[in-house]
Amino acid sequence: MSLLETMADKGLRREPPTRAEALAVLATSDDDLLDVVAAAGRVRRHWFGRRVKLNYLVNLKSGLCPEDCTYCSQRLGSKADILTYTWLKPEQAADAAAAGMAAGAKRVCLVASGRGPTDRDVGRVADTIAAIKERSPDVEICACLGFLSDGQGERLREAGAHAYNHNLNTSDAQYADICTTHDFSDRADTVQRAQAAGLSPCSGLIAGMGEADEDLVDVAFALRGLDVDSVPVNFLIPFEGTPLAGRWSLTPQRCLRILAMVRFVCPDVEVRLAGGREIHLRSLQPLALHIVNSIFLGDYLTSEGQAGKADLDMIADAGFEVEGADVPTMPGHRREESAAPEAEPASDAEPAPTGHADLVSVRRRGAGTDLPPNA
Repeated sequence: MSLLETMADKGLRREPPTRAEALAVLATSDDDLLDVVAAAGRVRRHWFGRRVKLNYLVNLKSGLCPEDCTYCSQRLGSKADILTYTWLKPEQAADAAAAGMAAGAKRVCLVASGRGPTDRDVGRVADTIAAIKERSPDVEICACLGFLSDGQGERLREAGAHAYNHNLNTSDAQYADICTTHDFSDRADTVQRAQAAGLSPCSGLIAGMGEADEDLVDVAFALRGLDVDSVPVNFLIPFEGTPLAGRWSLTPQRCLRILAMVRFVCPDVEVRLAGGREIHLRSLQPLALHIVNSIFLGDYLTSEGQAGKADLDMIADAGFEVEGADVPTMPGHRREESAAPEAEPASDAEPAPTGHADLVSVRRRGAGTDLPPNA
């Protein structure tokens, strides 16, 4: 049996590949790319059919973070020319969320920069959740506020949050290369705290930061070990003014291989195509829908995505359908096993940056501005 047949068959059985097999997927040639996508597509369709879940980001507080993550435009010392503002009022956040929901978003992700929330911040987010739920009681709410302290996850769940996002980003071995103000174990701890609080754990990775194949495989297996429900796969957006500006090491083909490897390691969880997809996958974005079952709609935290209408057209043109609010995302066995069941219904050389920098469009619309959001 070939490597890809083995990977697909294991995925259909929820059996993890070996590390060697996962590494072999990343090492496949461009000639084999469509076979890789087809094998991962078998697994994706088995567990999620042809549904695509839409998620919408609302940046509640932008910039001025005390952490020094080298990839982040909001980091300590960032010179990126991004929007900076303090906490949105609940009604402002609810207005932004409504735009995403009107376009078909099933989950709203409430994000705030910073090391972690104070208890007062948790109260602000609780008020925001209430304002959103007053308009749309069945919408899923995911909070992403940094490191959680004792009791904060429980307060968010009681306020109506469904999930909590805290990405691992990269492997334990590489973590010190991208951040010095916290470490990998801090991030894993918050994922576990969220899960223990009854929140659906959401955690993913960022590719394109100079990592080796082994780092990508390690973080994928770490996410499987944490038993997360959703895995956002981000591709580095190399903002000018950050330490990783000018790092353009990804190709569309490599992005697809990374997505396929994650799907094989985490076959029955929500794999989400996240930040950077437009600038790295470019015209191959529709192929990614054969691997992932979830995307972010519209803009990101500090950068702009493609038009929301273009996202919806892409999904339809590729033969997929937007997942309805009354359809559970997770397969039945994961809903039964989960501590937080889903609510129902409801290369080494770096290429020169020339010709790439203009692909990164800093967000100038939506939350924190007077312009309408992209949804």
